[in-house]
Amino acid sequence: MNQRMRIVSAFLAFTLLSAVAAWGLEDSKDFHWNGKLAADQTVTVKTINGEVQAEPSSGSEVEVTAQASGQYAQQVKFEVRQDGNGVTICETYPHHDSCSGNSSNHNNNDRTRISYKVRVPAANRFSGRSVNGGITAQNLDRQVTARTVNGTVKVSTKSWAEAESVNGSVEVTMGSANWTGTLRIQSVNGSIHVGLPADANADIEVRSMNGSFHSEFPVETQSFMSHHVQGRVGSGGRELKLDTVNGSVRLVKASL
Repeated sequence: MNQRMRIVSAFLAFTLLSAVAAWGLEDSKDFHWNGKLAADQTVTVKTINGEVQAEPSSGSEVEVTAQASGQYAQQVKFEVRQDGNGVTICETYPHHDSCSGNSSNHNNNDRTRISYKVRVPAANRFSGRSVNGGITAQNLDRQVTARTVNGTVKVSTKSWAEAESVNGSVEVTMGSANWTGTLRIQSVNGSIHVGLPADANADIEVRSMNGSFHSEFPVETQSFMSHHVQGRVGSGGRELKLDTVNGSVRLVKASL
């Protein structure tokens, strides 16, 4: 009987130690960087698994904080890469490299998530990219680029923005329609909601395979086919392309 109790006690102790060891692997790691960029330079944040949130800075310095959590958090290496265009913040850890955009699912590394928070000065642009995570950039002053594969995108800026998601809705509010070239806002599996200033002028092209199109702007239709609309808002000029496969498209008047 005593021997059986010793065996049971040893088993319970082993189970407890194993649980503690496994729990110890669930860790976190913090990161912080701040610095000043020249006017019109861009702060770019790139991650594989995690959310990116950007908000205006009250000062003249960019501030980036991040937290890695999960089984491999302590192996995450944050990188700060500066060049003539601005600064890029990204991370690497086993089988994942957001700096170059490479990743795999070996060893369950996708359990690790990195969440970024960015404060962007009024003089600087912002670019956020993720694979598995949403991107939020609210109340910014300059141009914004936001792209994700699996997640929603929400952007508001006094300037203009380019946004994209594969599996998620895209919501963009712009205070200016003075972009150059062609501006694209698109999704595959998600709706698109775009706000433009009331005096915007643009040539628009809208595609939605499985969804409706609604506009608060009068649209002078140049071509109307099932799932495809081409037209003009105001006096036209700049090109705006709104594309989704599964979702509706709304174009509304907005003020910032």
